[in-house]
Amino acid sequence: MKKITCIVGTRPEAIKMAPVIKELRADENFLVTTLATGQHTDMLIQALDDFGIKPDVDLHIMRSKQSLDYVTASVLQGVGQFLDENKQDLILVHGDTSTTFAASLAGFYRHIPIGHVEAGLRSHNLSLPFPEEANRVLTDKIADLFFAPNKGDAENLLSEGIGREKIFITGNTVIDALYDILKRREGMNEPEFMQSVKSRPLILMTAHRRESWGETLKGICAAVSDVIHERSDVIFLIPLHKNPVVRDVIRESLKDFPDNVIFTEPLNYPDFVYAMSRSVFILSDSGGVQEEASALNKPVLIMRTLSERPEAITHGTGLLVGTERSKIFTEAIKILNEPEYLQKILAKNIMPFGDGTASKTIHEAIMKMFE
Repeated sequence: MKKITCIVGTRPEAIKMAPVIKELRADENFLVTTLATGQHTDMLIQALDDFGIKPDVDLHIMRSKQSLDYVTASVLQGVGQFLDENKQDLILVHGDTSTTFAASLAGFYRHIPIGHVEAGLRSHNLSLPFPEEANRVLTDKIADLFFAPNKGDAENLLSEGIGREKIFITGNTVIDALYDILKRREGMNEPEFMQSVKSRPLILMTAHRRESWGETLKGICAAVSDVIHERSDVIFLIPLHKNPVVRDVIRESLKDFPDNVIFTEPLNYPDFVYAMSRSVFILSDSGGVQEEASALNKPVLIMRTLSERPEAITHGTGLLVGTERSKIFTEAIKILNEPEYLQKILAKNIMPFGDGTASKTIHEAIMKMFE
């Protein structure tokens, strides 16, 4: 029996790795361990629980105002100790977090094969997003199996000298997770936060990127206030990130709009999926939301200057608006006020991020590795 450890540290990693964990655990040839680093704590455990998964190991590294140095060193040491005490045949990491890179490095130091789920995404700017782009590039330098969501990501890896035989085009596992939740959400009651929305236009907003902290985030909030002044009927649903650097700025900037802004704690994934599907459009700097929005055929205004998911823009429902106040306002009002513009976006109706079978493809690739 081959031993595989799936390592997750943040809420998005948990959501995207959950379908892989479930798929591999159904195979009696594998003994699968779920290791949570605790880069996020409650948010991570909640996300796993949404899929019926409990971590077998939890490093509990999170502390208040943790630095990147602290997270990276703690994950490296904690995962390294686990691997020293529990010999593994393969470790799987996901995406672009500090957990992803540090856990990969721990495996590399011990000559344990590394599988990188969501490999090959590139913004081609190591500072955007920060530090995620560097984490992803560095992980791909030391990984052994590369699960690229689509052809463009695979081509990025090939251009960096990765052997074609190590690359598997899988689709993105977040689509697997999304479809799983959509099936289970049928017939369930509306989330409590929807009671005050009723038939009003809903806009979901998420913002957390480090490059947007400070004045940039205040400008994003100013754009939200501009939209409210123009369209007093809209409601913004804003799940607040746990980081006080983010949540405090958003709360303070939009405190004068109690009839138009709903603040919540981070939503569990089923409720978040419901909120996305109920929204007229989504305002976000999240990578995963770009993928989910395309699958749901919902416009997403991407509050970043670059995206490592160009398919969301060229083939999906993504509109790259940056972080400039006037640009965000203009695009938001255009979608709200011009039905033909909205329909033009929705008419694409293309699924650039997969069909919900990524986990099965990853499973098959791992089986071939062990043949």
